[in-house]
Amino acid sequence: MSEFRFAVNVLPKAGILDPQGRAVEGSLGHLGISGVSAVRVGRRVELTVEAPDEAAARAVVERLAGELLSNPLIESFAIERPAHAAGVAGG
Repeated sequence: MSEFRFAVNVLPKAGILDPQGRAVEGSLGHLGISGVSAVRVGRRVELTVEAPDEAAARAVVERLAGELLSNPLIESFAIERPAHAAGVAGG
């Protein structure tokens, strides 16, 4: 078995109200920042999965992301292999 490092990025789906994103966007002017729009605030979950190969590990992460880490009605997710996964198989 090997260990594989993944990150799951969860964001509100397009068209879903994002009050945190709106609050950030509304504060930009107070900081003198312009040219930033369409702010979406989500969360990132990093995890290590022990599995025989990367495909099996990714399948576990897909299931976790779809059933536990996100609400499929209002959120979407993307899975990535973090660049700092050095030292972990396939990193």
